[in-house]
Amino acid sequence: MFLCAAFQPYRKARETYTMKKVKAAALTGIALAVASLSTQSHAQSSVTLYGILDAGVTYVSNAGGSHQVKFDDGISYSNRWGIKGTEDLGGGLKAIFTLESGFHIGNGQLTNGGSLFGRQAYVGLQSDWGTLTFGNQSDMTQDMVYTYNISAWASGYAINQGDFDRMNGDHLPNSVKFTSNTYGGFQFGGMYSFSNTPGDFHTGSAWSVGAQYQNGNFSMGTAYTQLNNPSGIYAFDPYAMIGTHTFFGKPTVSVDPATGAVTDLYASNPFPVDKQGAFGVGASYVVGPVTLSGDFTYTQIKAFGQSEHMQVAEGGANWQINPAVSLIGGYQYTHFDGNHWNMISAGLHYLLSKRTDIYLSGDWLKASQGVDAVIGYSFTPSSSTNQADVRIGMRHSF
Repeated sequence: MFLCAAFQPYRKARETYTMKKVKAAALTGIALAVASLSTQSHAQSSVTLYGILDAGVTYVSNAGGSHQVKFDDGISYSNRWGIKGTEDLGGGLKAIFTLESGFHIGNGQLTNGGSLFGRQAYVGLQSDWGTLTFGNQSDMTQDMVYTYNISAWASGYAINQGDFDRMNGDHLPNSVKFTSNTYGGFQFGGMYSFSNTPGDFHTGSAWSVGAQYQNGNFSMGTAYTQLNNPSGIYAFDPYAMIGTHTFFGKPTVSVDPATGAVTDLYASNPFPVDKQGAFGVGASYVVGPVTLSGDFTYTQIKAFGQSEHMQVAEGGANWQINPAVSLIGGYQYTHFDGNHWNMISAGLHYLLSKRTDIYLSGDWLKASQGVDAVIGYSFTPSSSTNQADVRIGMRHSF
């Protein structure tokens, strides 16, 4: 009894020490488990910050009757910054999101109508079947046909006349979109943009479908995009867009008989268009260091119970002279409402690194008699049927 009583404090101390060791080991194990879970979570999720900055100086031969030298940005590559991320949900399913904002370097202002994430803003799910997303997203013309717009790759100003055919890389807001995975080189997709107007499901809505196929050096894509009563950044200002003095038989400008000054009648209040339906198809083929590319678009515009149609055909090539130097050239022909436009575009790009290049580009446009030439909906229309531009710029991506 005496020995037991004598060793009692020692036993209690040992038990206390042992319990502390057990608790410490348990806490250590929990800490390691949490750290392991944190590491796994980090490995299965990712968020990326990215962007493109493009700026330079442009000379325009005739903008409203005078030549112009101006700072311009977001031309060869649209300025943007964005964040995108994925989370692995298991079983081949991922949650994804993208938020992308466009802006001007020259003054810091937002593009895309002043919206913070006007270029893209969506969330969705990605699986073994494809990707389902919700938000402000690129249409199928951009996803499936846009890359064949060789003139625009030569010079960022050389989008198809007025962007009637939406070959400038456009978006649809309030949209639900599905894009399949690629099967045997084939991919397809479709989307619907809601009007969000109470009592009017149709007005302001849009939809788009498209498909693309790639096999070795050959690639081909097609798409159709329809806007019902286009508005906002996609509203019509016919004179600024294509330089015609009439549109659907209605005057687009008023001309001062004394001074010859031209006033755009739809600069503030858009021309009312009921429907804009644009079909496009394009293809490319790689031959050694040269990529041949071309496309054709057919766009129907409806207004006042009438229809007008624009056809655009273009072709050209991208010659990768060496890993650092590429030369791009394209020719574009447009026909609309009895008028026609011929445009030649060229661009020379020199890579200073994988993320930085400098470039020199130029365009020359000849329009029908009576049309004030305007390249790519980018400048003040010319006072004649000709307009040309030359640009030197720099692009950096991150």
